Amino acid sequence: MDDRIIDPSALSREPHVEPEDAKETQEVKAQQALLNDVDPSLTDADQVAQALNVDPRTGLSSDEATRRLDKFGPNELASAPPVPKWKKFLQQFQDPLVYLLLAATAISLVAWIIEKVNAAPGAEGEALPFDSIVIVLILIVNAILGYMQEAKAEEAVNALSEMTAPTSNVLRNGRVERINTTDIVPGDILVLGEGDTVPADGRLLAAASLRIAEASLTGESVPVSKKPATLDSAKALGDRANMVFNGTSVTQGTGRAIVTGTGMNTQVGKIADLLQSTEDEATPLQKEMNHVSKILGIAVCIIAVVVLLALAVLEGFHSVHDVIDSLLLAVSLAVAAVPEGLAAILTVVLALGVQRMAAHHAIVKKLHSVETLGSASVICSDKTGTLTRNEMTVERVVVPSGEVELTGTGYAPEGDMVSIDGSAVPENVANEVLATLGAGTLANDGELREGEKPGTWEIVGDPTEVSLVVAARKTHADKKFAHFDRVAEIPFTSERKRMSVITRNATDAGKLTVFAKGAPDVLLSYCDRIYVNGAIRKLTEGDRQDILDTVERLSREAYRTLGEAFRPLETDSLAQIPGIRTNSAGEISDISEQAEAIEAHLVWCGMVGIIDPPRTEVRDAVAEAHRAGIRTVMITGDHPLTAARIASDLGIIAKDGKALTGDELDAMDEAQLDKATSEVSVYARVAPEHKLKIVESLQRQGNIAAMTGDGVNDAPAVKSADIGVAMGITGTEVTKQSAKMILADDNFSTIVAAVREGRGIFDNIRKFLRYLLSSNVGEVFTVFFGVVFAGWLGIKNPESVGVTVPLLATQLLWINLLTDAAPALAMGVDPMTEDVMNRKPRKLTDRVIDGAMWGDIVYIGIIMAAVTLIGMDMHLTGGLFTDRSVDAMGHDAQMVEARTMGFTILVFAQLFNAIASRSHLQSAFVGLFSNKWLWGAIGLSIVLQLLVIYVPFLNTAFGTTPLPPMAWLECIGLAFFVLVASEIRKIFLRMRAKK
Repeated sequence: MDDRIIDPSALSREPHVEPEDAKETQEVKAQQALLNDVDPSLTDADQVAQALNVDPRTGLSSDEATRRLDKFGPNELASAPPVPKWKKFLQQFQDPLVYLLLAATAISLVAWIIEKVNAAPGAEGEALPFDSIVIVLILIVNAILGYMQEAKAEEAVNALSEMTAPTSNVLRNGRVERINTTDIVPGDILVLGEGDTVPADGRLLAAASLRIAEASLTGESVPVSKKPATLDSAKALGDRANMVFNGTSVTQGTGRAIVTGTGMNTQVGKIADLLQSTEDEATPLQKEMNHVSKILGIAVCIIAVVVLLALAVLEGFHSVHDVIDSLLLAVSLAVAAVPEGLAAILTVVLALGVQRMAAHHAIVKKLHSVETLGSASVICSDKTGTLTRNEMTVERVVVPSGEVELTGTGYAPEGDMVSIDGSAVPENVANEVLATLGAGTLANDGELREGEKPGTWEIVGDPTEVSLVVAARKTHADKKFAHFDRVAEIPFTSERKRMSVITRNATDAGKLTVFAKGAPDVLLSYCDRIYVNGAIRKLTEGDRQDILDTVERLSREAYRTLGEAFRPLETDSLAQIPGIRTNSAGEISDISEQAEAIEAHLVWCGMVGIIDPPRTEVRDAVAEAHRAGIRTVMITGDHPLTAARIASDLGIIAKDGKALTGDELDAMDEAQLDKATSEVSVYARVAPEHKLKIVESLQRQGNIAAMTGDGVNDAPAVKSADIGVAMGITGTEVTKQSAKMILADDNFSTIVAAVREGRGIFDNIRKFLRYLLSSNVGEVFTVFFGVVFAGWLGIKNPESVGVTVPLLATQLLWINLLTDAAPALAMGVDPMTEDVMNRKPRKLTDRVIDGAMWGDIVYIGIIMAAVTLIGMDMHLTGGLFTDRSVDAMGHDAQMVEARTMGFTILVFAQLFNAIASRSHLQSAFVGLFSNKWLWGAIGLSIVLQLLVIYVPFLNTAFGTTPLPPMAWLECIGLAFFVLVASEIRKIFLRMRAKK
């Protein structure tokens, strides 16, 4: 890259004198110069801001940002061009089972040609190959339906993608706003914090202990320290300490940067090469369905070959007609076996399910995650905001001279300081309280804003920090400490469990003071003095024990405690702080790396007790999870007593239950850890690496673990969990990207509801699989047994030789089109059964189609084939149950009527099977009319079947004839026996289950 420095005089402009087109031209040139000809890392940050015509103090205006978005386009990498609609349509035919049907079509066409060529002069035959034409037409209709269904599923997935679209903080209109990452434009001021994903390339304006993980771009495994100072020479990408790059993640600290490149004009964009184009991998469920379909196809081919060989040996092929009839048998078997539209229906059912889950605040990022959700056996959850309301309120302030209570709840800064016993608050206690809250609000990155509606308040940042800001405003401590300006910061991390800032006192000759907050037991270890009655004295062991006893008492009362401390530095220069290391030029390299010097000899001033009440609905959700065989585990950074109290209130543990701490986990070997995690359900004072340990331990024991997370350090545990769950409100972008599911409301109850929905979706998938496969097996058995027992049933004309198929291929394909699509799809949205959360979790190793379901499939298939063949037999001479009224008809006419009967019986049998297949054990008459979509699908199927029977040109196409009223009674009566047989089987299964 060129080493030239930007010339501000060439790139800057005065908007009030230049025309609009000149402004846009210079703006484009400015960005191109920054991206192509000039290295921003070698340019002063103010010059970069001037070149991009933005004030770093206020950012862009909304109107200017909109104009630049139109000019430069969205901040996204180029993706592969969308697949054309025509290609998506043709993909509907790319299925082994469709190939089988196309082969059947070709065989049928060859049979028609052979029959035409060998027809006797004057003999009547089919003018057109109706079987082939109808099969092709039905395949096209099925492809259209599949295309429409997949388009609907695609829309659902796109809608989910929009809901999980990444967002970023930028400075616009003089205030920090959170916007979609795609809307970021050159010149925007990025506001970066721990856990953020850097959304674009930018030049740093300011940084506080900022570290960024750039492994995704440079391969550097250790987070890189970032500083805004201008570089003195061109550096490799990984050494540009004053630049931030798109796609990297902030692991520590805060910073602000001006965007110099977006979209494909970023460093990652230059090497992208269509990074967004990825192949969708088939899910385990789809793989199993493909496997089942292939097995069916292979089985039918084997059956067809066996039958044809048996016929060849027993009867032989005496004429061309025998060959034609045998080929038509193969066609019929192939058509009967294929569950058309299975893949499309499966996708749509999953898509509809995740849409319902999204409506209830659980956003599943990938459809196949639904399969895992229904199998969850352990839910590991954070406490704050997930099990509790996340309405942090400082209620207690404990200082060396006493204790007070702050009135008011929530984030409205309305309330008073009152003593615990109701008496007046002594002046010395009040002063110590103000000092404590002042320290808490200075060592703080939270922000409280008045909402757009009067009387409403919005928070920016961590709710715990904002609660300190609210408390300071209630007591006016914020005004008392307004003359302290932040100079440097040592940020909070989950490992340090504390945060410190260095401030300059504008009223005391600019002298520096350290203010710190953190976990009381941790912060106390850095204190050797205490602030009492307006004076600083040595901290005694008695003081230390009293403070720790108070922490334990407040924790037992379910308060989250935070300690506050300060340290006057008696100097106005950071370099003169005792113990600070500087370079040869007297400059401090990174203040965050010198915490041991800054945070030594702190003065303890007090602690706050913060209450975050449990969500009222969570206790019921925990109980529901317990009934479902799902264990709830609480993991928190809070004090063990606080954690145990909240957990017992929610029913996670018994009243006398204990919590394990992170230190105790560290002392265990793998065997001890596995034993502990199998028994203990509350973990306190844990770091993010402990979450990963707990998840891995639970997984070693065969559990399917869900893990919630919000911070950047939670990402490894969230990613390792079987169901990683990110917080939608408080979660960082890094964690959201690692998760499989996002909670839009950060509520534990939503996880349990998602598990319930996941189980319901999986149950519905099993329902329509049971229905589709038993129906197709019924068709195969009808064709197979119809050929094998053709002589006994009257299907075969005694005066002819060769094979007579019981049902035509077009009739079977129509049945599949009629009963595979609408009823199966309607079963995919069947209401959940009452017992869905009264069962143990399903293991991922369990087959979707298990032995019990195969039993249902074969049993119903045999019953379906039996009633169909009996119905045909009643209309054929020479059968077992022949109706003597058909004797006057010729065999060909009898076959047309018998096929129409069998055709109709099979349609109605499958519709009754749809009602029966809604449960393996529960009676079909329980909640019979609860699924209006299923009854609508059944009604539609009946209407379409009537058209095939009573519309003349469809009679020709499908080989049917109008049926008299009495025949309809026979059809419905025989078909109804499928439902009766299913109910009888369920009675025996329920009796066996009880035993």
